[in-house]
Amino acid sequence: MQKYAVMTHTIEAAAAITRHRFVDLSGAHATAAGNAFGVSTTDAPIGEQLAVDCLGSSIVEASGAISKGGEIEVGANGVAVAASAGTVVARALQDAADGDLIEVFIIPN
Repeated sequence: MQKYAVMTHTIEAAAAITRHRFVDLSGAHATAAGNAFGVSTTDAPIGEQLAVDCLGSSIVEASGAISKGGEIEVGANGVAVAASAGTVVARALQDAADGDLIEVFIIPN
């Protein structure tokens, strides 16, 4: 699976982070339907430095079906879900089913 991160930023994990999840600037998984700083590239325990893809494309874990080209918002624990009423944080570059890892284009917000 490919990704083309244009900008990767390092932050300190404020909570245990799972890779391929949306995170916020505080270093925690992003809040469901809220804003995201980017996508975690690795697992990280509290206090460890964490690389976050902020611009370009990255790999995220899907929760539920997502259609190629569809808008994505943050779900529980930072996973990607098809956008409904939340902030759009990415666009799917491929179809996904629940639990799939998919490439997304990050939409800064």
